[in-house]
Amino acid sequence: MGKGTVAKVCRGPASIDVGSLCVHAVDSDAGLRYNRSGEGLRQARKRFSVVDEESVEEHGQAREELLYTAPRGTQDILPGEQPYWQYVEERIHTIAQLYGYQPMDVPVFERMAIYVQGVGQGTDIVDREMYCFRDRGGEELALRPEFTAGVVRAYLEHGMHVLPQPVKLYCVGPAFRYERPQAGRYRQHYQVSVEALGEQDPALDLEVMSVAWHIYDDLGFRGLSFQLNSIGCPRCRPGYAHVLRSYYGHHRGEICQDCHRRLEVNPLRVLDCKATRCQPIVAGAPHSSDFLCEECREHFATLLGYLDHLGRPYTLNHRLVRGLDYYTKTVFEVWAEEIGAQNAVCGGGRYDTLAESLGGPHVPGVGFGSGLERIILTMKWQGGQVPHLPEPQVMITYVGAEPKAASLTLVNELRVAGIRAQTSFGDRSLRAQLRQADRTGVAYAVILGEEELRSGQVAVKDMIAGGQHLVPSESIIDWLKAHLGVNEGT
Repeated sequence: MGKGTVAKVCRGPASIDVGSLCVHAVDSDAGLRYNRSGEGLRQARKRFSVVDEESVEEHGQAREELLYTAPRGTQDILPGEQPYWQYVEERIHTIAQLYGYQPMDVPVFERMAIYVQGVGQGTDIVDREMYCFRDRGGEELALRPEFTAGVVRAYLEHGMHVLPQPVKLYCVGPAFRYERPQAGRYRQHYQVSVEALGEQDPALDLEVMSVAWHIYDDLGFRGLSFQLNSIGCPRCRPGYAHVLRSYYGHHRGEICQDCHRRLEVNPLRVLDCKATRCQPIVAGAPHSSDFLCEECREHFATLLGYLDHLGRPYTLNHRLVRGLDYYTKTVFEVWAEEIGAQNAVCGGGRYDTLAESLGGPHVPGVGFGSGLERIILTMKWQGGQVPHLPEPQVMITYVGAEPKAASLTLVNELRVAGIRAQTSFGDRSLRAQLRQADRTGVAYAVILGEEELRSGQVAVKDMIAGGQHLVPSESIIDWLKAHLGVNEGT
């Protein structure tokens, strides 16, 4: 396989290569590479491998990995992890629908312009993190880095303004960002996105924040609190941006290069800078809340009053701006205890101008997004327990060809009756099949042999208490249901 680009990251409307992979066969001892004569393949210890040239950029040397290694920044969610994932998703569905939010799916990829116009140039997502590609029809597309822009696009496209407002929606699914992998953060990650469109009442801000709070509280998170700020609207934010640029103009020799760039394209983002050298400047920066227009000031004050009325703890965080251009007025995060240096488990806010930036009419909206990996990691750190997934209850074992055929019929009948049943494969000995039944954790092993078929009875071994029972073949399903506590229709 030749050298080929496997990833692109957007820089505004353009794309650049960020990594390429060379695939070849490598001799683990001699380092021989595959050639078309096939000489290298004659060695028994050959293996397929991948040279990750991204590691050359980061570490100055190539790193060879097996071809069947998952791409960097991705993960396999194995069966042992599925109880967490299924439980978290089930609770999200239940709680979102409790508040009247309806499930919705949007495409995994959209026109690239949706994110460039909506999320905004100068943001890390658009400048550095989007996976972009041109399809065979020549259209520039991007894997979704977040859900909100796609949800607003769908609201406009399908005329949801004719529905009772606000339209309340939520999505759960994968999103893609090219960023440095770390604990709870992957290049393909999973998000829940909760959105409410068509209403600018601050009570709706409270409801969206309450959905987030309810989810984390339900999952057992401790020490929950809100971080809050208001970053104004298109009427008052330009004045604040001017004051902020003026303030930073007196510190140009002290700030990092990223902040120099942000001042030109997205000045509020300087407040979110993590560089050590910039922290004293950030600490002394003017606050956006001091420059709000009357409408924004009243909106924020009303929201804070609602939170006080509910007794929800919050902290005014003047550095909180969020990383996306579409935010207006309210921005918030939910923080939880005991999750390391990064306390935020979700972030969101208002995006009253997003629909207009996509070419639609004015549609106010508010929402939040949260990474499922982050939720699950926090649950584990805080000792949260989740229910086990259902395990097999019965194993059908057999000795001989005719009993094997009968076992296939019986296992199907048990499953139809609502019993989680498995059968053995591979014509192993009865002893080996019973060992497998024991490792599987079933309650009962049904034994079929020539004698059982002739007598019209089957042997049932109790894998928990020990002992064995003879049960008439025609009664085996009812017997198992009674002993397993399986109800009709289960």
